[in-house]
Amino acid sequence: MFARLARAIFGSANDRSLKRFQARLPAISAFEAPLAALSDEALRGKTAEFRARLAQGAELDSLLEEAFAVVREAAKRVIGLRHFDVQMIGGMVLNDGKIAEMKTGEGKTLVATLPCYLNALPGKGVHVVTVNDYLAKRDAEWMGQVYGFLGLTTGVIVQGLSDDERRAAYACDITYGTNNEYGFDYLRDNMKYRLEEMVQRPFHYAIVDEVDSILVDEARTPLIISGPTDDTSDLYRRVDAVMAEFVKDTERFEKDEKQRTVAMTEKGGEDIEAMLLAAGVLEEGNLYDSHNVSIVHHVNQSLRAHVLFKRDVEYVVRNDKIVIIDEFTGRMMEGRRYSDGLHQALEAKEDVTVQPENQTLASITFQNYFRLYPKLSGMTGTAATEADEFAEIYKLEVVEIPTNVPVARKDEDDEVYRTAMEKYQAVIKLIGECRERNQPCLVGTTSIEKSELISSLLKQAGIPHNVLNARYHEQEAGIVAQAGRPGAVTIATNMAGRGTDIKLGGNADMLAKAEVPEGHGPEYDAVYARHLAEVAAAQPIVKAAGGLFVIGTERHESRRIDNQLRGRSGRQGDPGGSRFFLSLEDDLMRIFGSDRMGGMLTKLGLKEGEAIIHPWINKALEKAQKKVEARNFDTRKNLLKYDDVMNDQRREVYAQRRAYMDSTDLSETIAEMRHETIGAMVDKAIPENAYPEQWDLEGLEKRVRDVLGLDLPIAAYAKEEGIDEVQVRERIEAAADQVAAAKAANLGPDFMRMVEKSLLLQLFDQVWKEHLLSLDHLRQGIGLRAYGQRDPLNEYKREAFALFNNMLEDLRERVTSLLLRLELTADAPIPEPQPIRVTDMRHAAPDAEPYEMAPMPPAPDYGAAAIARQETRVISEVDPNDPSTWDKTPRNAPCPCGSGKKYKHCHGRA
Repeated sequence: MFARLARAIFGSANDRSLKRFQARLPAISAFEAPLAALSDEALRGKTAEFRARLAQGAELDSLLEEAFAVVREAAKRVIGLRHFDVQMIGGMVLNDGKIAEMKTGEGKTLVATLPCYLNALPGKGVHVVTVNDYLAKRDAEWMGQVYGFLGLTTGVIVQGLSDDERRAAYACDITYGTNNEYGFDYLRDNMKYRLEEMVQRPFHYAIVDEVDSILVDEARTPLIISGPTDDTSDLYRRVDAVMAEFVKDTERFEKDEKQRTVAMTEKGGEDIEAMLLAAGVLEEGNLYDSHNVSIVHHVNQSLRAHVLFKRDVEYVVRNDKIVIIDEFTGRMMEGRRYSDGLHQALEAKEDVTVQPENQTLASITFQNYFRLYPKLSGMTGTAATEADEFAEIYKLEVVEIPTNVPVARKDEDDEVYRTAMEKYQAVIKLIGECRERNQPCLVGTTSIEKSELISSLLKQAGIPHNVLNARYHEQEAGIVAQAGRPGAVTIATNMAGRGTDIKLGGNADMLAKAEVPEGHGPEYDAVYARHLAEVAAAQPIVKAAGGLFVIGTERHESRRIDNQLRGRSGRQGDPGGSRFFLSLEDDLMRIFGSDRMGGMLTKLGLKEGEAIIHPWINKALEKAQKKVEARNFDTRKNLLKYDDVMNDQRREVYAQRRAYMDSTDLSETIAEMRHETIGAMVDKAIPENAYPEQWDLEGLEKRVRDVLGLDLPIAAYAKEEGIDEVQVRERIEAAADQVAAAKAANLGPDFMRMVEKSLLLQLFDQVWKEHLLSLDHLRQGIGLRAYGQRDPLNEYKREAFALFNNMLEDLRERVTSLLLRLELTADAPIPEPQPIRVTDMRHAAPDAEPYEMAPMPPAPDYGAAAIARQETRVISEVDPNDPSTWDKTPRNAPCPCGSGKKYKHCHGRA
């Protein structure tokens, strides 16, 4: 009540933000007339003037009003578009490092030119992030005309560019590219061996277009660059042959659709073991014996592939490959692979070539990548529902920008049917009605499977239509652009075609380019003029019919995706309408809706073929969507918690690596590593406060010989009176330093410095790669710590820190050993670092969250298979030679003393 009263008096936080930005509009407008009077050359000269003022100490914000007015005037002259006042507000929001929520069709692409120009003036580079290559190229070419007119350079980063082309694009004042390309370039840069080979400049400012898609939908999984490992493709195929038979009996496994998990029952555990033995996959022992861990991994992934993943829903088969379908946009994610062997399991299931598994070489989440930018902003049509997440993860505030013209779209209430087929029949009927009155309609679906089902029903009804889903990604923009033609029917998977406006009557430019792909010249001009006349004649017909009608065939897991679909209609004050059709068989209703919903609808009198509209249904739906949104947010937060641990290490490693590359003389660093290595060896052999007779000088002598290649009489030092560990250390250090100095003198100091730098970088990369593999293994099993009532995240932090320290110690030892043992002559070639072989760049599996903490375990299952699994989990902690660990032995496991009795009947007897 008090909150409502405060809003009524003072306005909402959004209203107060808008008032602050609106107060600057008159100052921008005041520049319009004087700037309009300038020649093109004088207007272009404003850029040099602004840069001179910045060089003299002016603040960037002090230039905002005039700079924005300059961009407005340039856009008018070059592309014939004038920024509206609401677009100016959007530009100020972006410049403030916030998220501008602007409805579809409000010109976000044009809005971005304002903060891009202003923030490019210091010459540090501005990155504009788009959701696909098409939009990156389109926007760079389109808006690049404005920047070029004002004397700024524009670059574009898309797949397939060479390093030189990328470096040139990043050197431009404004660079357009996709989130994946920016992220992978960052990871690749930190695998280079020379600073001049890097392509990116230090981060300055980024504007993320469709910010909800990139920072929310795609942030659930990290970017991963991988290298090759041993090939186990044959094992995947053999396990798959067994699994194809295994899943025919549904009593062998339990599937949880809410959590997207599947687990074997006790019967399943016994059956799979017998089937694997019969097939020769399992050669000896129990499936859960330690030497069969690899087979268990393959079995689990194959089970997930068969039970949880459906063809044409989660993936498609194309050109002998499994191509992932983005669950939010319905687009094919070329080049991405599921992690942890799941992709190989799917390849075996669909009988395509099984690609070798890969080892992680570099990895980062989008959350941690975009937090590298000192200044970050974003724009989208739908951000308000995720405002809490943007604030918590990215410290980004969402500001809702009013539309230039009031929205005229009519959003009708949902219609709910009992069965899916009844729902689809109602959809086909409505489409037919729209066609009769020449009203275009856009039909939104949640998967390729549903798109093709509706397509087949429309064919049966004799209704011509276009299908836009992941299989037709190449034609995406062209099909969507014509979805506003009279009577057009377009079926789209979720938000396919996002970023392309649907103009009522059609898009003359797209139609002309379909005939003349060059997009210019006399022939194109003639074709464009013809299509322009057609579109102009069609617009009043479409408007009279009610504008674009959006039909949703299912509610998405997120309210935001539904809002995006609705938002395709009613752009810039156009008429339009929307309606969602639902059934009790829809995944969202079935999995997340209330169990009592069916009974409730029956009580409300729902009969076959009838629809019902009731506030209860809407509330239940909203609750279901909020549940899924909260679960997905938790997944992303959880991913970030784990990646933050690794991110601290990643930043330290990348910063240290860059410092090594930037240095020409690393001799002091090498000497320090050598002394620390010797110190660690001496500390281990001569513990603190130990008597000389307790010293392990023989062991130290062997370690010095093995690691340093020095043959020193260390064991004889114990006979010397008054010697202590400091003197022992100094003698070893002096001998090692002498060998190092002799090598440097023999080879020449300059040559030796180059050798040291080259080898240090190679060994640094090697230990980091091995460390990443260790972290991968740690993550995969860390959830099991919950069984011991320990927090997996805290355990991960503690063990990851220990592993990192071990990595640094290992690096120091390897560098010291190699440089002291290395035999080179002055005319020998310097051991150049070899580029790391990259075989894969991808997102990790959305459903195989590598960072996910396991939930607290349910009540114990005392079946035989469960006991065997429990024993396998903890038996590794028992040391037969250390009776103090025997109390960790499961009661039904053999006693570690070797008696052959069960532990509970031997040393475990109370």
